[in-house]
Amino acid sequence: MTTISRAPYAVGDRPLKAIGLMLAAIMLFTSVDGLSKFLTADYEPIQIVWVRYLAMLMVLLPLAAWHRDTRPWRTRRPLSQAARGACVAASGLFFVSGLAHLPLAQATVTGYVAPLFVTALSIPFLGEQVGIRRWAAVVFGFAGVLVIVRPGGASFELAALYPVLSSAIWAVSMIITRKMGIADLPLTTLLYTSLVGTALTAAPAFAAWQPITPAGWALLAVCGIVNLLGQYFQVRAMSFAPVSLLAPFSYSSIVMATAIGVLAFNNFPDLWTWVGAALVIASGLYTWHRERVRARDHAVGP
Repeated sequence: MTTISRAPYAVGDRPLKAIGLMLAAIMLFTSVDGLSKFLTADYEPIQIVWVRYLAMLMVLLPLAAWHRDTRPWRTRRPLSQAARGACVAASGLFFVSGLAHLPLAQATVTGYVAPLFVTALSIPFLGEQVGIRRWAAVVFGFAGVLVIVRPGGASFELAALYPVLSSAIWAVSMIITRKMGIADLPLTTLLYTSLVGTALTAAPAFAAWQPITPAGWALLAVCGIVNLLGQYFQVRAMSFAPVSLLAPFSYSSIVMATAIGVLAFNNFPDLWTWVGAALVIASGLYTWHRERVRARDHAVGP
């Protein structure tokens, strides 16, 4: 996701519409996660990821042809696009692998350490300065993850680390996106992400292939298309309001994931998961607040 500095509530902004679109995007993303968890009962995670990418690609290729005047297949940063696509694919694979073994809400909450990884990685890769308060938020957030995962406990399983790995790799993709800036069109980035993801996951998907029923194909295709629609809503939301306004609403997915987990899988988070979630959310909101303050100070100048 590329962060574009904008003055809060600038002329032309429509914050209520933006919030509605963002909530719709989060609902779609969480629904895809729930459907992916359901599909892991019959299919390998790598299969699910590959078919999702394939479905996205089948939608994006006609769109690219329709907008051929903008040449969306041309990129100024081919290596960055390839690296970003690889990271997004790996992140998705680890997350779906985690869903196969974990309650949906637990995987979702653990996945929210991505902004903390971005904060830590922004020092070596972006040359940013991170103050003691943001470092404290990072430590606070990872303490929340330890409460959720509980390594060494009787209920610990290795799969609990998959969402953490997914978040770390997703953070790398965000760093790459920041470095890319606005060099390419959003359609170009989506197109290359889908192309790279489809190509990289094809061989391992066929190696672990399980026969897919017609209903399975339909559900897998729905995953890809709904995921793409969620990305579209997210991009549209950011065109109506600043990212700094919309970021906190992403935590609504925790409520949605909990509801889906209870209704569809009879999984209700335990007390320690809620405690860890509170720590992760608090640290994430504080990190978001500090990013907003830094962006405002940078816009004002000395």
